[in-house]
Amino acid sequence: MPEHAAEVTAATIARLAGVGRAAVSNWRRRHADFPKPVGGTETSPSFALDEVERWLRDQGKLAEVSPRERTWQQVCGHPAGAVTALVHAGCALLAARELPYAWAELSAGDDASLAAGLPELLDRVLAARFGVGSGPGPGERGGSGGRPGAEPEERAGIRSGGPGPAVPAPGAVALASSVPLLRGAVELGEEVGPREAFEFLLGRHLDANPRQYTLTPQGPALLMAALAGPAATVLDPACGTGTLLCALPGADAAYAQDADPDLAALAGLRLALAGAPAVRTATADSLRADAFDGLAADAVLCHPPFNERSWGHDELAYDPRWEYGLPARIESELAWVQHALARLRSGGTAVLLMPPAAASRRSGRRVRAALLRRGALRAIVALPAGAAPPYGIPLHLWVLRKPDATAHGAPELLLVDTAGIDGVTADGGRDRLPWPALQAAVLDAWTPFDRDGTIAGRPGVSRSVPVIELLDDDVDLAPARHLPPPAAEGGTAALDAVRERLDAALRRTAELTPAAAPAAADGRGGHRRLTTVGELARAGALLLRSGGAGGGPGPAVLTEHDVLAGTAPSGTLPEGPAEEPVLTAVGDVVVPVLGGGAVVRVVDEASAGAALGRNLQLLRPDPAALDPWFVAGFLRGTANNRQASSHATTATRLDARRLQLPRLPLAEQRRYGERFRALAAFEDALRLAGRLGAQLVQGLHDGLTEGTITPE
Repeated sequence: MPEHAAEVTAATIARLAGVGRAAVSNWRRRHADFPKPVGGTETSPSFALDEVERWLRDQGKLAEVSPRERTWQQVCGHPAGAVTALVHAGCALLAARELPYAWAELSAGDDASLAAGLPELLDRVLAARFGVGSGPGPGERGGSGGRPGAEPEERAGIRSGGPGPAVPAPGAVALASSVPLLRGAVELGEEVGPREAFEFLLGRHLDANPRQYTLTPQGPALLMAALAGPAATVLDPACGTGTLLCALPGADAAYAQDADPDLAALAGLRLALAGAPAVRTATADSLRADAFDGLAADAVLCHPPFNERSWGHDELAYDPRWEYGLPARIESELAWVQHALARLRSGGTAVLLMPPAAASRRSGRRVRAALLRRGALRAIVALPAGAAPPYGIPLHLWVLRKPDATAHGAPELLLVDTAGIDGVTADGGRDRLPWPALQAAVLDAWTPFDRDGTIAGRPGVSRSVPVIELLDDDVDLAPARHLPPPAAEGGTAALDAVRERLDAALRRTAELTPAAAPAAADGRGGHRRLTTVGELARAGALLLRSGGAGGGPGPAVLTEHDVLAGTAPSGTLPEGPAEEPVLTAVGDVVVPVLGGGAVVRVVDEASAGAALGRNLQLLRPDPAALDPWFVAGFLRGTANNRQASSHATTATRLDARRLQLPRLPLAEQRRYGERFRALAAFEDALRLAGRLGAQLVQGLHDGLTEGTITPE
């Protein structure tokens, strides 16, 4: 086996072959020629990917491992860890794109010569793209002799000195274990594009480690970029993986800093591969060690860390950035707000994602008051729960504008509460928010306010509030406390319309109530010959696919929540790997993976064409062999789901391949299918009646408490 060959676990082998882990265990016991473990532990061994691929192909269990999957497995199996592998892959992709002839000449040799010659090539590419020190380092100004990358710092007014390079060129020893990965990554880049290849690998890593990173989802990132507007220079002082900077294309220079060196390196490579003309990245805490001191950016986008007590309150007490007052020890977010304002040019815009407490805590009232008096704080937008981590909290967006020396403050503050926008559910949740409608509603309020300084209010959604009204003892800026209730917009007429719809839904429910069910002749279920979904998939009677592919804008997504609630597709494709989403078609059967299989949905014409969301599996029956309603009905059986579920973690996880179906002729299947279809219609009617009833009850409560409805 090659010294640095990628290794895979039994779970990965099962995924490559499209089988369960039990099948891999059986292969190891029954086949003497199955590859021997090369690492791991006795209970969780690892195997050489090349040997596994060869064995699977010889056994007819695998046609070919795709370049995507092979490269991803090389990232996972890298001896120095996945992050190091991603940085090396990003450097190679950048080198192959920037200096294709030099890369081709180097890669034509053997692995040893490639590892030996690559550091010099990478050093040239990284110096040209990131500058020496990457953030900037000593010597980039003055006597640099026109060193690549010096001009952006000079134009932005950054003082020399600062942290070391965020994307240093790896040496020959470090690259020796990465050569197969680098070749595979560049080949993948030639197939799909360098940027797309890196986005795919990075997205897979982030999806595989959701608890390790606090990410800004694509929806709020695009909204923040739209609020900031076009910018020639943009900064993110807590950049993470660079999502916010990538959401604002067209900048001449992008500046990124993060305390985590891994994230800073990944963000820099991501921005460079995305085509940013000038990229500067640095590794350090922006509050304690600002790498871009003196920067005058057009825009600052930031999702800062929340609730940090050790942000530097004592050692930074006399820092000149606290122009609006020294933030309290528990007000780290207000320190980030003032840091962002300090790095803006006059008239520049900053948009920060903030916890809701920052708008209301008494400890921050003096700083908030100063921001209002000077006109620096221009808008606060309350997002629904589920917009960004932590997902259970309805976060805020703060829009700030750096005032010039002659500014006398702004007379009004824009407040927006997106919970009042049509289509935003009260319970929120990931992948459930209608981001296009939400962004349009926010911009419909912000654009005229930014132009005119005031807007006509929209009850329950937006209002421009005179600053003088907010400068009380608390300076509480939570939008919900200052907006008129949405009930004032509809009044009793809207409640009457809900009551009429509820009456119709209740009548429909009564019509669809199932008749008394006849029992089986022997009082028990008959003995049927059974087959499994996995067997049907192998026989070609149905196609089995999993959801969750990402890659930016695309079709609406049928989410797990939509399936459970019986609603139309409401999600958007998550940012991440640039993979083709699985699109639904009429007659597909969609099964949630989590929760024990209590609900199964058959796709109708209204839902067809949507992308399949995460934690969902799709079964596409061959209509000549299987009736979709027959399949869906039997998959919901309690005993069926119990035997196909596992409880290895705190959540119940369903293995759709183990679900069982009786072997019945197609005509008999259709008899069952009609019955299951009728039950589904009854369930939909009950669900609609429940929603309308809850809406009517809440509307009456609100009307009585707000005085728009009398007790009579």
